[in-house]
Amino acid sequence: MNETATRVYAEIDLDAVRENVRALRELAPRSELMAVVKANAYGHGAVACAEAAREAGATWLGTATPDEALALRAAGVGGRILCWLWTPGGPWQQAVEADVDVSVSAMWALDEVREAARAAGRTARVQLKADTGLGRGGCQPADWAELVGAAVAAQAEGTVRVTGLWSHFACADEPGHPSIAPQLAAFRDMLAHAEKEGLEPEVRHIANSPATLTLPESHFDLVRCGLAVYGVSPAPELGTPAQLGLRPAMALKASVALVKEVPAGHGVSYGHHYVTERETRLALIPAGYADGIPRHASGRGPVLLGGRIRHAVGRVAMDQFVVDIGPEDPVRPGDEVVIFGDPERGEPSAEDWARAAQTIAYEIVTRIGTRVPRVYRNGRTATAE
Repeated sequence: MNETATRVYAEIDLDAVRENVRALRELAPRSELMAVVKANAYGHGAVACAEAAREAGATWLGTATPDEALALRAAGVGGRILCWLWTPGGPWQQAVEADVDVSVSAMWALDEVREAARAAGRTARVQLKADTGLGRGGCQPADWAELVGAAVAAQAEGTVRVTGLWSHFACADEPGHPSIAPQLAAFRDMLAHAEKEGLEPEVRHIANSPATLTLPESHFDLVRCGLAVYGVSPAPELGTPAQLGLRPAMALKASVALVKEVPAGHGVSYGHHYVTERETRLALIPAGYADGIPRHASGRGPVLLGGRIRHAVGRVAMDQFVVDIGPEDPVRPGDEVVIFGDPERGEPSAEDWARAAQTIAYEIVTRIGTRVPRVYRNGRTATAE
């Protein structure tokens, strides 16, 4: 791909992914590491990032949906994969046949995976999820004994093997939050009950990215790292990527499409929420909310252009937004614009855009759309998709 002729593209540095995985492994040296590659690896490209993470020592991959897990297998990605977001009638049999570990939070799910295992003629690998206080997926403590008992019976009949027991924090990104200690205590109690009933899981896990960074007592046998794998801080309160020993893997770049002079008093973009105060020059950036640029960052989103940080003016449109570059700036069509990247290189960060859009950095990188090509650096070869 000729990036200089590309409207907008996401440059993914796979060495950054590898470095981040190694840094996170050092924080949890007695635990295995799962690289979470759901949502197209948080917008970075699931297959390429899964392979890079495994090369750096991630022994597990995590996906939300069954389709994500099966797509990895179809692409030839090996190793252990856990998939956790299931609905009744899901592709349980295909997952069992593809050697995907499946998460179970309720009796209906255990019943369906047992049926799938019988149809597949092989044992299903199952991880039981406990709701220790997040209130989303997972089995409530009041129902845990029933689910564990049924899993023990299913294991005895050979339809399932319980490979893991796990849960998820609600507020690990807020150090010292009063929910953290009760969740850990509940998880330990639910683990103790399951193990007393005879389950011997390979892995017990509750730590996500922020817990991996700040709560060593939560590391158990495995830590699940998502956003941190891609070098983005999971919460501003925890520090910048550099302060956390991480490096952003994605840089979103575009080429200036047009530069023109306009008089004072000229409206810019829909609604004329920005009107020029003087004669000036406008640069058109050919990326918009259809590409993942948040409309809520209209008038605030920062870019690096011509060696300076500038900001979007007027509304972000579906395919484009505008930067006021001033009357004398030598910006020309075709010049590179870094929408976000690594602040250590003087570029705006995903967190900067999150603040501008009043959201979180998770959303900024994950929302980069499918019409934005990914260009991979430091893979086996430079590739694009």
